[in-house]
Amino acid sequence: MDARRAAELAARSAYGRLVAYLTAQTRDVMAAEDALGDAFLVALKTWSESGVPKNPEAWLLVTARHRLIDVVRRTKVQDQVLNAFKWNELESQTEPIFDAVNFPDERLKLLFVCAHPAINPAIHTPLMLQTVLGLNAAEIASIFLVAPTTMSQRLVRAKAKIRDAGIAFELPDAKDLPIRLAAVLESIYAAYTTAWETVDGSDSRHPGLTEEAIWLARLCVEFMPQEPEARGLLALLLYCESRHNARRAANGDYIPLLQQDTRLWLQPTIDEAEQELTQAATFNQLGRFQLEAAIQSVHAQRAITGQVNWQVLALLYEGLVQLSPTIGALVSQAAAIAEAKGLNQGLVKLNALSIEAVKNYQPYWALKAHLLKHSGYHSEAQQAYLRAIALTEDAAIREFLLHQSLLLGE
Repeated sequence: MDARRAAELAARSAYGRLVAYLTAQTRDVMAAEDALGDAFLVALKTWSESGVPKNPEAWLLVTARHRLIDVVRRTKVQDQVLNAFKWNELESQTEPIFDAVNFPDERLKLLFVCAHPAINPAIHTPLMLQTVLGLNAAEIASIFLVAPTTMSQRLVRAKAKIRDAGIAFELPDAKDLPIRLAAVLESIYAAYTTAWETVDGSDSRHPGLTEEAIWLARLCVEFMPQEPEARGLLALLLYCESRHNARRAANGDYIPLLQQDTRLWLQPTIDEAEQELTQAATFNQLGRFQLEAAIQSVHAQRAITGQVNWQVLALLYEGLVQLSPTIGALVSQAAAIAEAKGLNQGLVKLNALSIEAVKNYQPYWALKAHLLKHSGYHSEAQQAYLRAIALTEDAAIREFLLHQSLLLGE
């Protein structure tokens, strides 16, 4: 294997673990990232000349440690880093030691640090994407539609906050865990939906973002198997991911959920989601992500029964709205009510929503147009379609809505 390929694989598999461990030792995310970045640069040169080591991850860790020690020496920083790394011992270590280096996995602690309440909630997800997954500021900026310099500044400020505020690199106390865990899970969910909102389920600006979010959800379940909401989130993402191949036709056209060919759904992924949701239910601690996963489970049953149980969906949405009354949940509840109890009741539910809250929410206008169209209010439906089209960023979905609006004139 060539040096560049080996470095890329190491970055993919070990970046977050290495940054987390180094940060746990130094309490400084930026210093850990800089040292690891230098280690990767050294690896490209050294591995090209002398070959890829047996344990690239350990090689990178030891090299990054030495880089941190060099910085401490040059800047005469307090000796806490020197004590943590015992650099006198490291000075005498030779290449064979790389194969024997083992270190604890601190990534979960790093996730909780990124979601600390002292840090602006708006930067929680970008911070996780960079520190745990290794995305650069430009990639993250493109995902969140801001200028790279702006995102870079926000990330630097957040990392400086972690360092300067002395945020503890540890799991929260039991009393603080629910709030902090909620922030971690919400950030992972936001990372997934950012990419999922494109019609094919992958963000063209960072194609692997849905996979990375699922990986983070798995990490939470691995480290916190007794937390039902972590399992609920993983189940939710897996249900959604199982439909990845059915969301777009061969010609690229968008296919809405109810029109998808269930034979294209990935049954092993659905089965795994069902197992996670079932396991979550054994804790008898119902939460938002478990409810959302249960909703997706009902949709998944269509692959077996050929039908959607709208009565059950309406009931589940009622519970979700009571627990988490987001605008998305309220709009989806209206859709379920329209199917279960009639178009007029769905419209009544939609019309009860604050116009200020929904004025720029595309799913509201798309659903309203659909319900108005099938209720015979073609003029009003046309206006709603135009509003939905104007708010749609994805070209395939925009084309789908445009086609639906043109059908009104036939």
